Amino acid sequence: MSPSVVALLVSHDGARWLPTVIDGIRSQTHPLARVVAVDTTSRDESPELLAAAFGAVVTAPGGTSFPAAVRLGLEEVGDAEWVWLLHDDSTPEPGALAALLAAAEEDPQADILGPKLREWPSLRRLLELGVTISGTGRRETGLERGEYDQGQHDEVRPVLAVNSAGMLVRRRVLESLGGFDEQMPIFGNDIDFGWRAAAAGHRTLVVPPAVVFHAEAAHRGVRRTPLTGRHIHYQERRAALYTLLANSSRAALPWRVVRLALGTLVRMVGLLLVRQVGQALDELAALVSLYGNPRLVRRARRDRRDRQPGEPADVRPLLAPWWLPYRHGLDFVGDLVTAATNQAADVAERRRIARGAPVAVVDEEDPWAAEQGWVARFLTNPVAVAGLLFVLLALVGAREAFGTVAGGALSPAPASAAQWWQLYAEAQHPLGQGTPVPAPAYLLPMALLGSLLGPATTVSAVLVLATPVAFWGAWRFLRVVGRLLDPVGPPSWLLFLGAATYALVPAASGAWGLGRLGVVVAATVLPWLAHAALGFADPDPDRRWRAAWRTGLLLALAAAFAPLAFWFSLVLGVLVVGAGFWISPRSMRERSVWGPPATALLCPVVLLAPWWVPLVVTGSAAALALDTGRLPMAFVDYRDLVTGHLGDAGAPGWLGLLLLLVAVVALVPARTRIPVIVCWIVALSASLVALALGFVTFERDAVATRAGLGFLVVVIQGGFVVAAVVAALGAVRSQTLQGWWRRLLHAGIAVAAVVPLVGLGWFVVHGPGELDDAPDTDIPAYMMQSAELGPAHGILVIEGDVETGLTWAVQREDGLTLGEDEIVGLMDADRELDADVQELVSSTESGAVATLPGHGIEHIVLPSPADGNIAAVLDATTGLEQASAEDRSTRAWRVAEPVQEDAVTRTTPWWRTGLVALQCLGIVVVAVLCAPTRRGERR
Repeated sequence: MSPSVVALLVSHDGARWLPTVIDGIRSQTHPLARVVAVDTTSRDESPELLAAAFGAVVTAPGGTSFPAAVRLGLEEVGDAEWVWLLHDDSTPEPGALAALLAAAEEDPQADILGPKLREWPSLRRLLELGVTISGTGRRETGLERGEYDQGQHDEVRPVLAVNSAGMLVRRRVLESLGGFDEQMPIFGNDIDFGWRAAAAGHRTLVVPPAVVFHAEAAHRGVRRTPLTGRHIHYQERRAALYTLLANSSRAALPWRVVRLALGTLVRMVGLLLVRQVGQALDELAALVSLYGNPRLVRRARRDRRDRQPGEPADVRPLLAPWWLPYRHGLDFVGDLVTAATNQAADVAERRRIARGAPVAVVDEEDPWAAEQGWVARFLTNPVAVAGLLFVLLALVGAREAFGTVAGGALSPAPASAAQWWQLYAEAQHPLGQGTPVPAPAYLLPMALLGSLLGPATTVSAVLVLATPVAFWGAWRFLRVVGRLLDPVGPPSWLLFLGAATYALVPAASGAWGLGRLGVVVAATVLPWLAHAALGFADPDPDRRWRAAWRTGLLLALAAAFAPLAFWFSLVLGVLVVGAGFWISPRSMRERSVWGPPATALLCPVVLLAPWWVPLVVTGSAAALALDTGRLPMAFVDYRDLVTGHLGDAGAPGWLGLLLLLVAVVALVPARTRIPVIVCWIVALSASLVALALGFVTFERDAVATRAGLGFLVVVIQGGFVVAAVVAALGAVRSQTLQGWWRRLLHAGIAVAAVVPLVGLGWFVVHGPGELDDAPDTDIPAYMMQSAELGPAHGILVIEGDVETGLTWAVQREDGLTLGEDEIVGLMDADRELDADVQELVSSTESGAVATLPGHGIEHIVLPSPADGNIAAVLDATTGLEQASAEDRSTRAWRVAEPVQEDAVTRTTPWWRTGLVALQCLGIVVVAVLCAPTRRGERR
């Protein structure tokens, strides 16, 4: 006798597919006992279509889940042996049901059977032939992406689960297992049901001869329901996590909990890399939803245990292999690399075509030619060889930065990156007698990089790679600027001269040799920042907003190392936006026009808030106008601005004057005068800001200093370089220059080429500067070892003599390291310790020695040459014990009383750690927003 089958069709707003689905059900070669249609309050004509086709329709509220709708339909099934589940967007082939029943007859142990699912409307692309789940919650079909049906998977076989679209299930099995789980209202319930069925000893088969076409309307976002909402990925991911936690064995559950938590974080990073911010947040929300409510999982596990007829069957053979998630991870990385490579190749090809250059054709029968082509092109390109030679010579000039480096304004790097992290997170630092002055903002990127490379290697890498990276950035920026002026773009030899000249500015100005790390890094970032800012002129609003996030992130990085970068950018941004409103007020009123520059300027304010807010609160706002490194800053007058020098350091001054002369001559050609004037406006704006700050002196208890103008010096020189390149490009492309005018042009270019050539030669010869002149403190090694026991074991260092005056400082732990100079320079003096030290060196009968342990001072040192009068007083002071020193002209004493361990402490309150964590999260978010928008999200 033919088995009794009832089709159960669930519908919600499916009118666009139902006519075809109804025809598919009616065309089945095996007769159906009945069709039960359940509609969840559709807003279209679905109820009418179902009523006309099958009679009465079971109506449910709009928020009814798929499990609840199936449960309502089962009440109308009657005594049928089989239930055939269908969606309103799944249409079966005429022989689908017959094929499923034939497979059930051949295998009487089969209780659940599913068809081959093919994509609708393409009809040929495979979707599923049974499904399983990996250890990370990924839905596994065993199919390649976009695989077409060619009969390659047409064997009937057991699987963990089949899709509920077309699932044929024995009614008694569906009821004994409690139907589908209500915790998965629309997605993932088929895998959970299949897992529970397998654990209960039921057999599930996929039957490829039975074919059902599925539109996957909910999964693809074609149809929105109250159950899916806008966060489809959240629903899918939550269902996957729930399935794994609810069905895993007791022994595997602890490992599963840890793995899913860590895996979610990894998946979030991967999604952020492809700018899928919404899906990344859905991943986190799904995890929090389940982990924040463990009773939900416990109840699900108890329900499954109560429904088991005995010991659960082993379902491990039906699950995905353990190694499959790792293969997917490798595939994802490979896809990223391939996409980046293809994009770069496409861009390069378009640029070659735009220049009218011939496209290289490789003989497919000669693989050796394909491998050797780029080498031959490189070696036969004089500019490419010159660029390689420039980089190699720049590395030679930076030779003193290989290994541990210190000197000039640059303090030694700490022993570990943990010290940088600790210093950045602290609210109260154990420097001197303790200070709340915040750590400089640049410690965060240095700590991030130092965690990978180590602090010493990080400082070395930054200094060594500064010139090559600046060269690369300047090349890219000048190339884009040139193409904005001329579609063909500037010749490569002109790009080389301009990029090389700019890349040598930090070295030629003296910033590199003086150890002004902030100026060096800001100069390296500046061309990349300017390149990103050019995106504000893009006609595509999405690209303008992306340029805003990129510019904001790079500006925050530059301002962390050179705070004046933000203030100058603010001045320049106001000028540009003001000019825009003056030229075209209507277009500037659009948010996508003025919004991106405003966003870029707002980013540093937000991302650097953990630094500048405490600066203002502690009265140390002077740091917002200072360069990084030891104070005081070098005095920069108008001559230094013109020649591009920081004080008395740097290359010969005539090189700067020569660059200035070339920039002045660049104003002559009328064809490029407007862009050259723009460059001059930028340079003059920087000059005016520098001259205004030149009259300001910042006085603190520790030191008095002028503003740090290093970044503005770099901007001025960069403006001159761009002006010269723009004018040269216009002259080279001009068709009117003939005779002696062209010879004059060639002579001018030859003169301009002297600047990078002489600058590079000077850097190779005089590159080290003061970086190899690390000061010797003359403090005995055993005292330094004692100081490293804790901040309370301080060393009082007294320098000078009675006639010229005395200065003192307290050295703690391993001495001042990179990042601490700025704090010490801005901290307030300890008046009480000042008085005690003055009394200590003035009288042998003073009681100041008794106060030293309370100040956290264990040793006293008079570095060479020690003043005899002061040494005599300390020798005769009760409570001090003479100590040895390596240098005979250095005197040292030990305080007899033990130090108080709590004299100087460091504090890291929770709010400070949380603020730093939020800052890091903000940086990640902005970095993700910098990435290109995926086409699917834009649609």
